[in-house]
Amino acid sequence: MFLKKSKLYPAILFGLFSFPQWINAQTDSLFLTVDQLFERGVQHSLQLQADAMKESMAQERAKTARTAQLPELQIGLKGGFVGQPVVWERGLSDPLYPDAPDWSQNYAIDLAQPIYQGGKIRSAIHKADIEKQVAELQTLTDQAEIKLKLLNQYMNLFSLFKQHDILMRNIEESELRLRDIRRMKKEGLITNNDVLRSEMQLTNDRLSLQETENSITLVSQQLDILLGQDENLLLKPDTSLLYQAVALQSYDDYIVQAYANEPAMKLLRAQTELARNEIRSIHSLSLPSVSLYASNTLARPVSRTLADMYNNNWNVGVSVSYPLSSLYKNNHKIKESRMMVSLRKNEEEQKMQGIRMDVRSAFLRHREALQRVEALKLSVRQAEENYRIMQNRYLNQLAILTDLLDANSVRLNVELQLVTARTRVIYTYYQLQKACGRL
Repeated sequence: MFLKKSKLYPAILFGLFSFPQWINAQTDSLFLTVDQLFERGVQHSLQLQADAMKESMAQERAKTARTAQLPELQIGLKGGFVGQPVVWERGLSDPLYPDAPDWSQNYAIDLAQPIYQGGKIRSAIHKADIEKQVAELQTLTDQAEIKLKLLNQYMNLFSLFKQHDILMRNIEESELRLRDIRRMKKEGLITNNDVLRSEMQLTNDRLSLQETENSITLVSQQLDILLGQDENLLLKPDTSLLYQAVALQSYDDYIVQAYANEPAMKLLRAQTELARNEIRSIHSLSLPSVSLYASNTLARPVSRTLADMYNNNWNVGVSVSYPLSSLYKNNHKIKESRMMVSLRKNEEEQKMQGIRMDVRSAFLRHREALQRVEALKLSVRQAEENYRIMQNRYLNQLAILTDLLDANSVRLNVELQLVTARTRVIYTYYQLQKACGRL
């Protein structure tokens, strides 16, 4: 009874785990390059959409600040009931009640044009422009972070596809090996134990293939959601990216590029300039303000005689004011603003230290990844040669099955390590680009 079950067991497993060409059978699939990944990721990122709204708000604030240079224009209209006036000519006795109109009207136009405000308007405009620049730099900073996160998912998908190819090839070879082992079993050269172990190894390989396919589906769905696409769409990465030459520049060149281009560094410089502008803005509060004004008023009745007639008057002049209280109120504000400038400079220096550490780390990790790929290339060749030798020895009854399966396992692991190392090269390259502000 046991022998019958053991004969049926491989056939049942083969029916359960004999997968078709799963990747090629997918009809709803999309080939996606890295450039397309970045473009779609940036386009559909909710965080970047929020940053874009903040940029628009900053732009509107800049336009609002410039309207302070325009004249102030007011139009007024008053109309109301006039009460009975009372006049006392001798003390508070014998009041008189002169005739007066029942209704009053007043039409006024007032215009004021600022001529000199001590730099308050100019400082406000400069502040709004810097805030707009800060919003744009924040968008670039977030954009680089989002691109790197998308690339990490993309590289995971890339690695899984290559792993799928390696497992498919390994399963095909395992099936051929099992066929030879069964033939040798019929010829009485080996025992049934080798057949069972080979079938178990093939089953494990098929399970690993199924897990890889499920992982591909999950990672692809996650990317689809982030890219604003149908989440059932299977994404296929650009495999040619794996073999593109990625050269290293000198470490000092990367540092220079990072200081000049890194968005967070530019953001801190803009914030330092914003702190300097605040000092100028506070100083302007201690300076006089000069404005040109003009007004025209048409009123009824005449205010002095209460005659029921329209009276029109206009005037033009210059207004000058000087805030004396600012001489003793703004000193502490100026000191605080100067401290803020020093604080911003300190943050710049801290960021420069951080940039040097980030660039150095990314530089070494990228060089390390390149070296690892070269080392694993040799290991793959050695593992393939070792497997070929062990296969020949096993077929000639000079080695046991365990040695052959161990050699196959070593070869499979080294090939998967090489795929991981190649994807690591691409990822560390883009990490280095981000550290230099070029992502």
